[in-house]
Order: sequence, then structure tokens, then C-alpha cells
Amino acid sequence: MSLHMITKSPAVRVPPNSTTPIVALPLSSIDRCTAGRMSIDSVTVFTHGVKAAKRIRDALAKALVLYYPVAGKITEINLGEPEVNCTGEGIWFVEAKANCRLEEVNYLERPLMISKEQLLPQPPLEANLQDEILLVQVTEFICGGFTIGICSSHLVFDGQGFAQFLKAVGEMASGLPEPTVKPVWSRENIPAPPKALHAGPPLSFTVFNFTTSVVDISLDSISLIKDMYMAETGQRSSTFDVVTAMIFKCRARAIDLAPEADIRMGFAASTRHLLHGVLPSVEGYYGNCLYPIGIAKSSEEINEASLVTVMSIIKGAKETLSTKFKDWMYGCTESYYNMPLDYGTMVVSDWSKVGLNEVDFGWDQPRYVFPLNDDLDIIASGIYLKPPVPKTGIRLILRCVKEEHSAVFCEELSKMA
Repeated sequence: MSLHMITKSPAVRVPPNSTTPIVALPLSSIDRCTAGRMSIDSVTVFTHGVKAAKRIRDALAKALVLYYPVAGKITEINLGEPEVNCTGEGIWFVEAKANCRLEEVNYLERPLMISKEQLLPQPPLEANLQDEILLVQVTEFICGGFTIGICSSHLVFDGQGFAQFLKAVGEMASGLPEPTVKPVWSRENIPAPPKALHAGPPLSFTVFNFTTSVVDISLDSISLIKDMYMAETGQRSSTFDVVTAMIFKCRARAIDLAPEADIRMGFAASTRHLLHGVLPSVEGYYGNCLYPIGIAKSSEEINEASLVTVMSIIKGAKETLSTKFKDWMYGCTESYYNMPLDYGTMVVSDWSKVGLNEVDFGWDQPRYVFPLNDDLDIIASGIYLKPPVPKTGIRLILRCVKEEHSAVFCEELSKMA
């Protein structure tokens, strides 16, 4: 069996290709509450390109002129109040070459045949990773395909904001003189709730040995459940409602908590539509526009409820977003939902619609985009993706049950999927 290897060039800084402002910029209250100093790690697979590393490196330098905060660093002069120091130093960039074809490594489907460490960029030892906003590695395969491994700061971008930035880089790579969507910072326009909202006892947590499952749910299955929901309630439902209800029910059955024990589902809902009038322009804003929604029900209630009923519970929780978010933004201390980090809690994140699959550097859109933040074992999690082209539906990357519950969970989910 051949050994699939990636050879990396030393990491170098890619600064903006013209002068940019040297200034300190605040982060928003949502940035600080939502994200912490967390890196979002991902890999995007493209099946063909020509001298991809050079084209993308040059395009990054162009895009960073307008997105100049991304070329800076995270600093924290006052504890708990990180900001962006726009230094113009640039992002870390790694050029790499693989000794194989993408098809030899199954286009990086799981289980990965190339390690996470080889696919993602690593800065020099002297760099402090927590201070960095963006690191990029372009790996060229001998078939002409390439991957982009990215580590991005969640303090600066949410998923939609990061997709906006990457689309701008793609437009620069494709020869446009400037991005179609002009970036907007304006973090200071978002009200800062009282600091008491951020206070509280330290979170306690247990480390769980979660197993990883990859499950594809077909478009036909999703449509069938949407039709069932419409027939029973007279209302429309979303793909998110369908998939989240399926996971909620299957996990409740699998982990088999005591009937009266709480089982919880959390997710971050987009608040962009609620920031009109708060921001000078919502279009182009690339900061965090998220608010956590939490659902807590007894294990018995979720186990005994129909799938349609669980979907209605999820829809009802989403409908509280506007009131809860506005209450939180203007200082209501009871609005922000903090869930215990125990085995009863799961959080899900929907990557399927943020726009990462629409990024094009001049050689068509990617075959597949997937996360590599899959080693956090303190809370059960699920990520919703678009499956690799040409498949349709939803792909789930799940780390939400311990090994002893995995067989039942997968069996229950396969029945619904």
C-alpha cells in the first residue's frame, strides 16, 4: 500500500498588496459572546485547477486590501474585550504538494486517508495561533485537483461572513477588479449588553468518548417528511426542522436517559435579518450574526412524541428568536440561554446554506466542503453539510453518542433516513 504524503513549504505571510489602515477595531458584543478564541478548521476539495496555490495566494493579497482587518491580529488589552489590531502583516499561507491523486484518497471522504495535520496549515513555532485571524494551505495533487485547508477565527467571522470573504477571494482569482459585495465592519454599531450578562459560575464539563458517524439523508426522505408535516399541520417546514427532529428523537432513544431527565438540543440561529437599522448595511457585514437557541424537554416527552411533534417544537423555538435576541441585545439578563455541558445536551450547526459550496476560484465550485473540528469531546455535536457532488440531500457529521450507544443511534437514524 502506498504512503500518501504531503510536502509543505514553510509558512509565509501574505499581506495586502497595497497600503491599508493601521488601526485598532472593536469586535461586536455578538462576536465576543458567540465565539471565544475558537478556530474553525475546514477543508474544501476542488477536482481541478492550474497553479492553484499561486492564483489563490495572489487573490488573497488583493482581497485583503478591502478586508484589511483579516490581515491583522487579535489583541486583548482589557481582559475579556478582544479587538482586532489592523497591522497589515497579512495571513499565514502554506503551499503544499501531495504525492497522489485525489481519487487515490477517495476525494478525502471519511475515514481520512491523509491526516488532519497534513491538510491544515501550521504557523511557525513563534506564532501564537490564538492571535491569528486566518491561515490558509493550498495543497496541489498530481491529478490537477487541489484542496484548501483553512483555520479561521470565529471571533471575526461567522459561517456566512467567512463564505463572503472566500467568494471575494474567488472573484479576485477569476479576474474581477474588486468584490461584488463590499465588506462592512461596523461592529461598534451592535449594542453591548451589560457585562453582567457575561458573568456566572465557571462551566463544569465531562470529557466523553464520542464516536464519529457520517450519515447521508436523501432529498427524497426529507421531502417525504416535509409532505407528512404539511398534511398533519397545514404548515411548511424546513430541511433543518426535519433533520434536527430526526437527530433529537434518535439520540433520545439511543442514550436512554431516565424518563424525567432533560434532553436538550441547541443551535445558533442567524440574526442578520434582525440587524437592519442597527447596521448601516447588513449586506457585506461579515461578523457574527448568531444567537443561541436551546430546547429542553424530558427524555420521556421526546421519546413518546411523533416526529411531526418534535418538528413543531423546533419550529416553535426558532419563532422565539426575534424577541429573545432583541431582549438580549438591549440588556435583558434572562434571555441568553446557557445549557449544561452534560450528556443530555447536543448542539448542531448547519453549514449547508452558508455559501461555502459556492466559492469558485475560476475552475468551478468545489466537490465537497467539510469541517475538521471533530476532536472536541465535551459536548455532543452534529454538523450539516452538502454531500459531495453529485449527491444531493444532507450529509451529517455526528459526534453525539458514546460507543455503547452508537449502534442503536445509527440504526434509529437509518430507519428515518
